[in-house]
Amino acid sequence: MKFKRQIKPYRAAAGGWGSLEATTRFVLDSKAALKNMRNLMRMNKARGFDCPGCAWGDDNKSTFSFCENGAKAVTWEATRRMVDTDFFAKHSVTTLYTQSDYFLEYQGRLTHPLRYNAATDHYEPISWDDAFALIAQHIKAMDHPDQMELYTSGRASNEASWLYQLFGRLMGTNNFPDCSNMCHEASGTGLKRSIGVGKGTIRLDDFDHADAIFVFGQNPGTNHPRMLHSLRHAADHGAKIVTFNTLRERGLERFADPQKPLEVVTSKAGNISSSYYQPNLGGDMAAVRGMVKSLLETHRARLAAGESGLFDQTFINAKTNGIEAYIEAVDNTDWMQIVAQSGLTQAQIREAAAIYQSADRVICTWAMGITQHKHSVDTVREITNLQLLFGQLGKKGAGLCPVRGHSNVQGNRTMGIDEKPAKPFLDALGKHFDFEPPRAPGHNTVEALNAMLRDEVKVLIALGGNLAAAAPDSPRTEEALSRCGLTVHISTKLNRSHLVPGHEGLILPTLGRTERDLQATGNQFITVEDSFSMVHASEGIGIPLAETQRSETAIVAGIADAVLGDEKVKWRELAADYNLIRDHIAATIPGFADFNAKCDIPGGFYLGNAAAELRFNTPSQKAEFSAAALPTTLFPNLDQDVPFTLQTLRSHDQYNTTIYGLDDRYRGVFGQREVVFINPDDMAALGFTEGQNVDIETLWNDGITRRVSGFKLVPYNIPRGNLAAYYPETNPLVPLNSFGDGSGTPTSKSVPVKLELSSALADQRIA
Repeated sequence: MKFKRQIKPYRAAAGGWGSLEATTRFVLDSKAALKNMRNLMRMNKARGFDCPGCAWGDDNKSTFSFCENGAKAVTWEATRRMVDTDFFAKHSVTTLYTQSDYFLEYQGRLTHPLRYNAATDHYEPISWDDAFALIAQHIKAMDHPDQMELYTSGRASNEASWLYQLFGRLMGTNNFPDCSNMCHEASGTGLKRSIGVGKGTIRLDDFDHADAIFVFGQNPGTNHPRMLHSLRHAADHGAKIVTFNTLRERGLERFADPQKPLEVVTSKAGNISSSYYQPNLGGDMAAVRGMVKSLLETHRARLAAGESGLFDQTFINAKTNGIEAYIEAVDNTDWMQIVAQSGLTQAQIREAAAIYQSADRVICTWAMGITQHKHSVDTVREITNLQLLFGQLGKKGAGLCPVRGHSNVQGNRTMGIDEKPAKPFLDALGKHFDFEPPRAPGHNTVEALNAMLRDEVKVLIALGGNLAAAAPDSPRTEEALSRCGLTVHISTKLNRSHLVPGHEGLILPTLGRTERDLQATGNQFITVEDSFSMVHASEGIGIPLAETQRSETAIVAGIADAVLGDEKVKWRELAADYNLIRDHIAATIPGFADFNAKCDIPGGFYLGNAAAELRFNTPSQKAEFSAAALPTTLFPNLDQDVPFTLQTLRSHDQYNTTIYGLDDRYRGVFGQREVVFINPDDMAALGFTEGQNVDIETLWNDGITRRVSGFKLVPYNIPRGNLAAYYPETNPLVPLNSFGDGSGTPTSKSVPVKLELSSALADQRIA
């Protein structure tokens, strides 16, 4: 595969003709164009399937309920290309390891269960029964249950996730590392501490009623494009969209709706952001603290003049706790620190505060630009503080909106994929199945990897995902996986994790979201939960490529039956009829009463949110202000100057670690991925020129050299001292022991680095 490499600034709006052309190209390249056009018409529709991409909600109004990246996800999954036993007979694991991540997944769908043969360095076919027996053999040989790690990606359905956690807890472990640990954990942790629930408080139609929407640390044009429809609609109806994002992103500037013919064939487009601020990486907490400081001045001035104050004192008095300590923390934060840390001027911060002040109904929304820093939990709580001061909860068009990544990452947590499960959940599970669930906290993802490095893990089972590519400190992550006694990957496509097996390794091929799931009682549907606590039914329509592929639910049930037998749980009966699983979910998880009946509701059903109803499940039964001080530095363990702070991010032809292609259209990068975005003045100050190759090295204090080579310098609209580059290529730079306080999330948006000119061209690893 050859790609034309060029850097060519993109002048058009996001969406529009470019989005339509890219969608068409991917549909045709799938080698199943008619099938995929039919699939797209059923995506995010009643009696259709839920998008396997992002977790943005559905308005159930559009004729075409998908975006460009959703179409890529569907066509990528529904390809006719197959990675069968002949493929693995031809290619050794060592040879495949040298290929790019794009090459690996482009080969097509996995079709047969496979076992790694270390003697030949090849994966070889194995029967399902023998695969389950091998897993059972390894698990039964463990000294204790915590020698097993049960990883979950955000793609897994509610039914598969619930069955998975039941298996683990019946085994006696809470080791449930998952993708949320690496991305969104700070949102759940921070919101639970502040408002008693770890989810957003708004619903999708709240965007239609907001006067202002403050967008922090996210790039919806690439990561969740359907959000642009909501933002554009809100802007068209007069809402102020105020963006805080380090990079200037086209999707947050202008958007041409691909579903509007006039905007596809002309240059007509709508503005998104009315104000766009570019803080330093990790500077959002300081920016919000500055807004509050400005608003506090106005509040006090009004009171001094005998007028009513700016803050919602009735809400504060009745519904919150800790306001005095928070105000003291604001007073103790000086403007010099706020300006230096945020990278914004005092005038910019005051301008943003004035926009907030003028709006009656405000939504604050954020994503991974907020959650992947050392002080992310405090930043989430600072955003919540701002909303609490003005009573921006419990009313239409206002609230808190963390935007989740993968399509069911929020549902996984609701189903019990949590290394620190709540006592009421364990109590309900134990009562329903008459056993005592484990109570001790399990491992999050970073803790699981460290346990592997200490040779404490005998079995890793990965329900989806690509842990080797997704986790930080790539060489150490790969070493961790290779130390396991057995690695089991339940996957749709070949990926990097399969190429670093443990002492023994299995690949188990699973059905995709788009495909029919035929079990003993007939076609099955599954459910997922979006970012707005809406639960949707999803039923695939495509014919699977091979009879040897199985559903995730059936695979989990097969493993559990082989290990535990059916004395307490009739695993195979549950796999034969997912309605039975949903009955158990209804009996053990609040909000799911009459689950099966609710699945017939068009557009799904709402789980509810106590905080949105102004019921706060905190120790004080009130919303809690956080009085955290601003961090003095992003890198408290370093005693040296940090020339640059790097963030890792996705390209536009990418979803999580899945690389659809080598273009990043909106940022003007084509045919390549080893690039680093840099402020032109920083490049000039270093004596470097555009297009030169540099090595990027992490500055850390553990004696480990972390370095990637041959990254092309691309001048970009980004604040000085800040850099950006794609993952997984730059994941080797993120130290495994650098993670958020209280969240355990790797600090992938604040990596201290230096740049040096490369002595040789980088190995691009493109076949």
